Amino acid sequence: MARAGLTAERLAEAAAELADAAGFEQVSLSALARRFEVSVPSLYSHVKSTHDLKTRVALLALAELADRGLVALAGRSGRDALTALGNVYRDYARAHPGRYAAARMPLDPATAAASAGLRHTEMIRAILRGYDVPEAEETHAVRVLGATFHGYVSLELAGGFDHSSPSSERSWSRAMDALDALLRHWPDE
Repeated sequence: MARAGLTAERLAEAAAELADAAGFEQVSLSALARRFEVSVPSLYSHVKSTHDLKTRVALLALAELADRGLVALAGRSGRDALTALGNVYRDYARAHPGRYAAARMPLDPATAAASAGLRHTEMIRAILRGYDVPEAEETHAVRVLGATFHGYVSLELAGGFDHSSPSSERSWSRAMDALDALLRHWPDE
């Protein structure tokens, strides 16, 4: 019999907390079983495997990020919207490094299609409409923004900017300036 109070959602939330505290790579069924003082087999009535558990954490993180992004973008356009969304990713990664890592987990196509991941692409496309980036060029621009946001955040989380000057805050602002300039002058094909 499953322990009272354990659900797939509760396990995903606990796994997300574990990811933030110990790292996404430390998320496992055995770690959760220890946390809840149950046997690993008792968790199988809620999740299929460690991979299933990690996928649930990824979906949770993608949804949390998308919800925050939508709030941040409301009423904004141009550089203001661009910076607001970039800051959502950056702030979330700082507050929830394990969940942020989970959000970068590759998902199978069916899971990805049903996830909040598509909302992220749509938020970026909404920003691009404010810059008049041609529809035929949007995918390229989405990739540039995603690579810049996630690349910068990943380097920052890894301590890549800890021992250099100027501050990473200043560099982040310059990165947003550069992206804004690029989007205002997006090259024709």
